[in-house]
Amino acid sequence: MRHALTAAILGLGLAACTPAPTPASPEPEAPPAPRTWSFADGEVFPAGRTLTRPESGVVLADGTLVVVDQVNGLTAIAPDGSIRPFGNFAAAGYSHSPPDYAAGPNGAAFEPDGRHVLVADVFTGSLWRTDTETETTTRLYQHPFGINYAHRDSTGAIWFTQSTENAPPQSEVRLFGALNGPMPDGALFRIAPSADGEPLPAPERILDGLLFANGFTLDETRGKLFLAETVAGHITSYTVDLATGALSDRAVLTTLTSPDNVEQAADGTLWVATPMSNQVLAINPDSGESRVAFSAQTEEAAALAAEFDRRAATGEPRLELLSSVVWDPMPGLVTGVIHTPGGGPVYISNLGNALLKIEAAE
Repeated sequence: MRHALTAAILGLGLAACTPAPTPASPEPEAPPAPRTWSFADGEVFPAGRTLTRPESGVVLADGTLVVVDQVNGLTAIAPDGSIRPFGNFAAAGYSHSPPDYAAGPNGAAFEPDGRHVLVADVFTGSLWRTDTETETTTRLYQHPFGINYAHRDSTGAIWFTQSTENAPPQSEVRLFGALNGPMPDGALFRIAPSADGEPLPAPERILDGLLFANGFTLDETRGKLFLAETVAGHITSYTVDLATGALSDRAVLTTLTSPDNVEQAADGTLWVATPMSNQVLAINPDSGESRVAFSAQTEEAAALAAEFDRRAATGEPRLELLSSVVWDPMPGLVTGVIHTPGGGPVYISNLGNALLKIEAAE
């Protein structure tokens, strides 16, 4: 009996001293998937709809948005929505006098100094440089055909795309003709670095035979150039040698409907507008995986986008598909996205009379 009691007491003691099993830790919650913004997430900006073809732009340090504008060359939009001409383009020789002579400021991009902006004219072939501090503009170069987008790399070289061989006075007609069916006369050029005050060297043709060369970005961290070919329907990647301008290792990163402007966010993601889809895609530059970051697409517009892709595959004319049905409810055909550094507003650019401003809190 005493032995049994002792055993019982010892058993209770052992049980009391044995720690209770630790409950399994709950699985950490996965971060929420990035949302897809819609037209309802933004506001038309500026409210007065006083812009003309704001294809692209940049955001200054004080939050002022500067966009290309067919009337002014560049237009500044303050955070309160007030606008004014920017860069005094007229003094530099800029002219827009349709129908005889139509200008088409198209791509705008900061130079590495964060002060100067390159503006490419897709109708006239002028390449402009604007000092955002003094608001003075100079014409750097005159190309025989329209320039879609230009970018200066860290070596001082300037790269630019030629969508097709379009020149005044029928520049716009030819440009849209190249969107209607395959015209393999798109190209990528590079102007080698030059000393301050020295004339620019003649451009070197780096790539040719492109199907409507459009936006591109140089990712110097990865040593890559990513280029949109709108009619081919893909983003191609190349390994780039900045010292010589040589490109190698061509690969199709992803295929998509009518890629337009390409902007690289701070995390390396490529943001690519797809006008015929009325969307902006966010694309992983390493894998090519993509998600829809913004969409204003309606069911009717989705059907037109599918027909656009079908005709692109067969080489059939497709320009007749382009109507307000494609871009409604946006002010115009979606062309790109403008990020505010530091997580401020995101602007969806287009060929209409205003942008869509999205307060990107996430």
